[in-house]
Amino acid sequence: MTAALETTKSVDLGPAVELVSKEEGHRQPLAPEFVSAEDFSPLEVAYDFGRVRREDIEAGPRNIWRYKRLLPVPSNVEEIPNTEPGCTRLVRADRLAKALGVKRIWVKDDTGNPTHSFKDRVVAVALAAAREFGFDTLACPSTGNLANAVAAAAARAGWQSVVLIPSSLERAKILTTAVYDGALIAVDGNYDDVNRLATQLAAEHETWAFVNVNVRPYYSEGSKTLAFEVAEQLGWRLPEQIVVPIASGSQLTKVDKGFRELGQLGLVDESPYKVFGAQATGCSPVSAAFRNGHDVVQPVKPDTIARSLAIGNPADGPYVLDTVNRTGGAIEDVSDEEVVEGIRLLARTEGIFTETAGGVTVATAKKLIETGRLDPDAETVLLITGDGLKTLDAVEGKIGPKATVPPSADAVNEVLGR
Repeated sequence: MTAALETTKSVDLGPAVELVSKEEGHRQPLAPEFVSAEDFSPLEVAYDFGRVRREDIEAGPRNIWRYKRLLPVPSNVEEIPNTEPGCTRLVRADRLAKALGVKRIWVKDDTGNPTHSFKDRVVAVALAAAREFGFDTLACPSTGNLANAVAAAAARAGWQSVVLIPSSLERAKILTTAVYDGALIAVDGNYDDVNRLATQLAAEHETWAFVNVNVRPYYSEGSKTLAFEVAEQLGWRLPEQIVVPIASGSQLTKVDKGFRELGQLGLVDESPYKVFGAQATGCSPVSAAFRNGHDVVQPVKPDTIARSLAIGNPADGPYVLDTVNRTGGAIEDVSDEEVVEGIRLLARTEGIFTETAGGVTVATAKKLIETGRLDPDAETVLLITGDGLKTLDAVEGKIGPKATVPPSADAVNEVLGR
């Protein structure tokens, strides 16, 4: 548990009323804490939503704040400077569906967010909560996308940022964080080493809001907006199947939480759905636990090109297993070669260039279909969470010009066989 700011003052976090421990349901007041002092399990936000209507949501802004009545953010959140993420497109991917031999697939394309990944969603919620608690610096340990989002959000808000990354991170993600001119610090070690360092620093610097450490319960709720948008974009209904990439595992569990909240509030029919998880074989502790029928996750040392998913000791691993088992889904992993082919398959069928995490999602969906675990007749959504321009090294040397020719029509026609 980290050192916390003084929280005796009343905070406005909208419908959020308290924190609840995931294991035994112990309750405590809203505060910048992420572990229960009672049972040492993660804390999550509990709400009193009151009445929420579709028409109120639809009348809201074209960003995640249209769902503010379902998030732990101040009632005036849309008036506070932020990057305004969300409302990204849901693409009906008919050519991809045909290539995979399934009836209908939708691609939730989160590359259109301000820093080109879903992390803008969670950071926006974390920043809003951090303001209420009196923090003045936004910080994080990151495998890349979160680094971009934190640095950009802090710049937009006029805050300082402190971002810790593994020194082996992709060059593109380093540059697209450094450009915001915050404190970007590379650490010799993998993400788990960086995360441990962040936890130590969060305890030492009480005015630093580490989005995925001391304000993690609020930060993680931002992933629910993916579920809210998918349901709204489908005409206020739930998909039958959804495939979600796994890093810490938080996104998968929060998408499920979002679907359940929509049903409980009567915003959608409470129809059954299955949640599937996707990992890279070089960092697949949750997939291995699922395959072996375990309810705990054995940490691993990551070795994969999918660096944004390279968390060897995923904090929400056990809760991912619970979610997937409860909904009747599955978890699978794919090789680095399959990841690259997943990137290329999505690009050539739908014109969407995804980073390696999206390649994991597409390749895993393909594998689940081929092994009969993903129903080819059920409506399926794939979460594409980041832009391919961030991981160009994954495809470098594998693609390029068909040929180099002189400025001659005959030369071009010869290459094309015409």
